[in-house]
Amino acid sequence: MKHKTVLALAALGMTAGALPQTAAAQTDDAWRFHAILYGYFPEIGGTSKFPAREGGSSINVNSDTIIDALKFAFMGTFEAQKGRWGFFTDILYMDLGGSKSQTRDLTIDGVQLPASVTADADLDLKGTVWTIAGSYRMSSDPTATLDVLAGARMLDLENTLGWTFSADLGPNQPSRTGSSKIDATNWDAIVGVKGRWAFGANREWFVPYYLDVGTGDSDLTWQAMAGLGYAFKWGDILAGWRYLDYKFKSDQKFEDVNFSGPMVGVAFHW
Repeated sequence: MKHKTVLALAALGMTAGALPQTAAAQTDDAWRFHAILYGYFPEIGGTSKFPAREGGSSINVNSDTIIDALKFAFMGTFEAQKGRWGFFTDILYMDLGGSKSQTRDLTIDGVQLPASVTADADLDLKGTVWTIAGSYRMSSDPTATLDVLAGARMLDLENTLGWTFSADLGPNQPSRTGSSKIDATNWDAIVGVKGRWAFGANREWFVPYYLDVGTGDSDLTWQAMAGLGYAFKWGDILAGWRYLDYKFKSDQKFEDVNFSGPMVGVAFHW
C-alpha cells in the first residue's frame, strides 16, 4: 500500500504544478463564505469480519450482497476563503441496511457454508465521515480555480449483523441464531486538490472537482468527486458523483469499505 500512496501523492503534486499560477492581484483580503447542502444516494461495497464466538470463528460478509437500502443520509460543506488562504469542512452521515433470506453469501473464517445450509441475514451500517482541511489557492483565474489542501479525515463506522442459519453448523462454529457488532473510528491525514472550471457565455456553467488521498489509522484512503453546476447570483445548483474508498489495516475487523453514488446540491455564497 505504501507505493500506492506515494504514486497518488506524486499525481496530486503533478496536477497542482501543471496548472498556471495567477497574479496575487486577482485575490483580495475580504472574507468569502461558501456552504453546500447535498442529497447523496450511495451504494456500499466492502468486506467485514464479525466475531461470532468468543475466541472462535468469525463470519465474513461482503456488504454489497446484503445492503440494498439507504435509510438516511446527510451531507454538507462549509468553506471560508480570505485571499489565497482558506479553510473548509465537510460532513457526511449515512445509515444503510438490508436483509437477505436463504442466502449463501456468508463465509465462516473465509470458508463457504456447507451445501445444505443457508442463512437469513440482516446487515445494518451507520457511518460518519468528517473532513477538515486548510487550503491555498494556486490559481484564481475567473475561468478556473485550483486549491491545494492538507488536513485530516475521520471515519466512524458501526456495522451490525444478525443471522439465522437453516441448520446447526457444529462445535466451535457460530450459533444457529445470533448477532454481532463491530465498530471503528479512524483518523487519517490527507492531501489533495479541489476547484472548478467555468464555461459558457458568462461562465455560468462549471465543472467542480475534488481529489484527496491519505493514510494514518487506515492503510489507505482516497476520495474523488466531479460534477456539473450552474451559477446564479445567489449561489449554485450542482449534481455529480462522489466516491470514497478505505483500505483498513490487517488487525481491524473491517477489511475495506467504499461508498459510491450520485449527489445533488444547492450552494450559497456570501
